[in-house]
Amino acid sequence: MISLEVVLSLLIAFAISVILSPLVIPFLRKLKVGNTERTDGVQSHLKKAGTPTMGGLIILISVLITSLMFIGKYPRIIPVLFLTLGFGIIGFLDDYLKVVLKRSDGLMPKQKFILQIVLTTIFVIYILIADPECLRIILPFTHGMYFEGIWLTIPLVYLVVLGTVNGVNFTDGLDGLATGVTTMVAVFFTVVSIGMHAGIEPMTAAVTGALLGFLMFNAHPAKVFMGDTGSLALGGFVAGSAYVLQIPILLPVFGFIYMIEVLSVIIQVTYFKKTGGKRIFKMAPLHHHFELCGWSETQIVALFTVITALLCLVCLSGL
Repeated sequence: MISLEVVLSLLIAFAISVILSPLVIPFLRKLKVGNTERTDGVQSHLKKAGTPTMGGLIILISVLITSLMFIGKYPRIIPVLFLTLGFGIIGFLDDYLKVVLKRSDGLMPKQKFILQIVLTTIFVIYILIADPECLRIILPFTHGMYFEGIWLTIPLVYLVVLGTVNGVNFTDGLDGLATGVTTMVAVFFTVVSIGMHAGIEPMTAAVTGALLGFLMFNAHPAKVFMGDTGSLALGGFVAGSAYVLQIPILLPVFGFIYMIEVLSVIIQVTYFKKTGGKRIFKMAPLHHHFELCGWSETQIVALFTVITALLCLVCLSGL
């Protein structure tokens, strides 16, 4: 049964997001925090140059304020909120260096990697001390069986967190794409948390509400982009929630879009290097390949969002 807290958190986060957006977007525009587009990329994206980015701040603020209202009664929100805010801060630093200080590369790859490792390590230490149940992985379609090999689950945390964060980051390439896909995932998490009494449903509902509010301004044609501030934060949220819900093994299913976006980049780069310049996809990540095949942004966003919704239903049937 859906509790009052879930409904309230969704509505509060949605309201904050909708109210903040018209205030934050002009502010970002005045700061000239605009997006830049590659001249060698999809040509239709060139008209997006100058669209305010760092809109992920709207999502972060909405989720933070709402989650803090319920964190006393729902302490299991703490590790998920930590990863969400932590990766959001890394994304903010990256965006700030790129679009405000005009340092084209943002954070250096080594700096970003070290920060991500530090955050993930703190997350692992916290759950080991405060909530070791998170490292018991539910085996789907087994009627309640778990995998408890800590020797494997701890190294797996790093792979899952870093892979998910980068997957969401690569997915954020079309108007409303990362927002729509992650909304479906957040709804799925909310249903699972309620059904399993996991205790993070106010935050997952808050993320749903914040994303729905943000989508009003991020849908095509987007008035604001979330930037790394938003995409890295959402990656942290997805990975953290998957562990608290004890379902990281299902990430390749409900997070299939994130996974294929990352794999398309890895495959493209590897094949390009091995063959001296040949490509498998017209462009990577995968959503750009579909664009160059003639699909519109709205078609791709709809397809990827529907696929995610259907795969979330598959995952629900296995729990």
